[in-house]
Amino acid sequence: MHIAEKGEGPLVLFLHGFPKLWYTWHHQIVYLADHGYRAVAPDLRRYGQTTGAPINNHTKFTIHYVVGDLLGLLDAITNEGEKVFVVGHDWGAVIAWNLCMFRPDRVKALVNMSVPFIPWNPNEY
Repeated sequence: MHIAEKGEGPLVLFLHGFPKLWYTWHHQIVYLADHGYRAVAPDLRRYGQTTGAPINNHTKFTIHYVVGDLLGLLDAITNEGEKVFVVGHDWGAVIAWNLCMFRPDRVKALVNMSVPFIPWNPNEY
């Protein structure tokens, strides 16, 4: 998984939208790093320089896999028990909502832009 990273301090994880890359957050990364934070922005699965399942294998692109990628990233770059700030936009916001629901123990706070939380309602189907 390719990441852009800068700074030291509490970790802020930025999640880009479709069809963007980590570069969506380049201004925010520099700003937060200059103000005492560690900013990390990955290229999500099969975006930019991040590899992943073959594009023709759609079963490997469910929200569980994408959130799993982020949990693996957090395992690799954080200390045990460390919680992170998460910022999501567009597709990244959907992923961020699910990261918070599946693993609230890994998230300190969430800021999402452009995509509201829409819980699944089984009565609508």
